[in-house]
Amino acid sequence: MLDHKGTVPVNVQDTNASPGATPILELSGISKRFPGVLALDDVGLKLYPGSVTALVGENGAGKSTIVKILTGIYQPDGGTIRIDGSAKRFATPHTATLSGVTAIHQETVLFDELSIAENIFLGHAPRNRLGLIDWSAMHTRAADMLANVGADVDPTAKLRDLGIANKHLVAVARALSVEARIVIMDEPTAALSHKEINELYALIESLRQTGKAILFISHKFDEIFKIADRFAVFRDGREIADGLIDDITPDDLVQMMVGRSVDQIFPARQHHQGTEVLRVAGYCHPTEFQDIGFSLHEGEILGFYGLVGSGRSEFMQALFGITKPSKGAVRIDGQIAVVRSPAEAINRGIVYVPEDRGKQGAVIGLPIFQNISLPSLSKTSRAGFIRLAEEFALARDYTARLDLRAASLDQDVGELSGGNQQKVVIAKWLATRPRVIILDEPTKGIDIGSKAAVHEFMAELASQGLAVIMVSSEIPEILGLSDRVIVMREGLMVEQFERDELTPEKLVRAAADIGEAA
Repeated sequence: MLDHKGTVPVNVQDTNASPGATPILELSGISKRFPGVLALDDVGLKLYPGSVTALVGENGAGKSTIVKILTGIYQPDGGTIRIDGSAKRFATPHTATLSGVTAIHQETVLFDELSIAENIFLGHAPRNRLGLIDWSAMHTRAADMLANVGADVDPTAKLRDLGIANKHLVAVARALSVEARIVIMDEPTAALSHKEINELYALIESLRQTGKAILFISHKFDEIFKIADRFAVFRDGREIADGLIDDITPDDLVQMMVGRSVDQIFPARQHHQGTEVLRVAGYCHPTEFQDIGFSLHEGEILGFYGLVGSGRSEFMQALFGITKPSKGAVRIDGQIAVVRSPAEAINRGIVYVPEDRGKQGAVIGLPIFQNISLPSLSKTSRAGFIRLAEEFALARDYTARLDLRAASLDQDVGELSGGNQQKVVIAKWLATRPRVIILDEPTKGIDIGSKAAVHEFMAELASQGLAVIMVSSEIPEILGLSDRVIVMREGLMVEQFERDELTPEKLVRAAADIGEAA
C-alpha cells in the first residue's frame, strides 16, 4: 500500500480481492454537476457480494451525491451503473429499489403519525387475496424485522412515541424489509447506544453471510476498521483510492481523505474562568430528568457525557425552552430567568445547536445566508426592511470562521452535506452573540478535518468569554475540550469531574454504572 517514501499512492489497486469474486455493483466514469460545483468527477466504485466497503471522505467529498445517485434521487450527468454486469438507469428511487438497492440514511426519513409497522412497509405492504392490506401479516412481519435489528418496540405503536435511537432502528428495519442485494448504510450508528451499535454490527455480519454487498459510510475510524473488508476514498468529488482495509492504517486513511497529514490533537487552551453566567438548580421533568443543578462561568467549556437515553439532550431542550420542566430555577448573571420558549431563551442569551439538525436546526429550502441571519434580523434590518448586504456580511463572517464548503451563500442549505449543514446551524446561533451556547453533539457526522475546525472555533469562543455547554458521546472530544464534565445516567447527574481528574475509564464507568475494577 505504501511506496518506499511512506506516502500513499493516489490510486491504490486492490490486487487481492476475493479470488474469483465479481462485483454486484460497478460504477464507472460517474459525473455530476450542480450550479457552480462539480460534485463528482469521473468516479468509480465496486461493491462485492458478502463484503463491506467503507466509503470515506471529508464533507463535500461527494459521498452523499453518490448515495443519491445509487438510490435514484439524482441522475448522473455521465458514466455507467452496472448490476451483475448489466447497465442500469435509476430514474426514480422506486426503480433503484426494484433493482435491489436499499439505503439506511443518517437522517431518518419516517412519518411520526403512522405506526411503526406502516413506516416499515410503506409502499410495499403485504396484501390479501382481495388486494387489501393484510394488517395481521404486516404486524407479524414488522415484529420479526424489529426483533432482527434489536428494537424492542410494539409495531402497532405510533412512531412519534419513540426516541431517536429507536426511530433509527425502525429505519434500519424498513430498509431491510425490501429484498435487497445492495445495502447502503449512511452513518448508521450516529444515534445508537453501545448495545445497539453491537447489535447493528451483528446484523451487518448476518447480511455479509447472506451475500449482500454493503456500502458503509462513517466518520468513525474504529467502526471502519472493525467491520469493513474494503475501502474507497473520495476527495473533492474524485475517487482517490480503493483497496483492502487490512492493507492500510488509520493514518494512511486520514492522509488519503484530506491530502495532508492531520494533527488530531485538540487545540491547546488556557482556562481563564470568569464570572458566573448561568446557574441551574433543582431542574426536573416528569419523565426525562431529575434534580439537575450546576453553574457555568465565562470562558468555560462544560462537558455533558452519558449514554443514549441518559437524559442529556432532553435537559438541554428544557433549558432552551423547547419543553417545560416540572420545577427548578435558572439564574443568568445572578438574576432569576423564566425561560418558557426558545424566543425567551434567545433573548436571555442562551442558544441551542441541536443534535437533530435536519428537523430542529437548518431550514431546508432557504439559502445559507438566510438560515444564518434568521435569528438576527434585528441586526440586519433598518426601519423594518432587511438589508441584503448586511445579511450576506453576517453570513460571510461566520461561515468563513467555520470553514464552510459551499458553492455560494445563495445555495440551498438542503444541498449541503450533513457536516456543512451542522456548520450553518452553529453559525446561525453564534451570529446572535449569545452569553451561553449549548452544543448538542457538535461534530456528529462531521469528518476529521471539519471537526478540527469546529474544535478550534469552540476554543476561540471560550477564550473570548462565551460560556459553552458541550454534549458529546465522543470520549476524546469530552477529554480534549472540557474544563469540567458532568456525567448523566437515567436522567440523573451521577458524577462531576474536574479536568485534571478526567480519564476515559472514569467516564465510561460512571455512564454505564460499572463499579471500580478489583
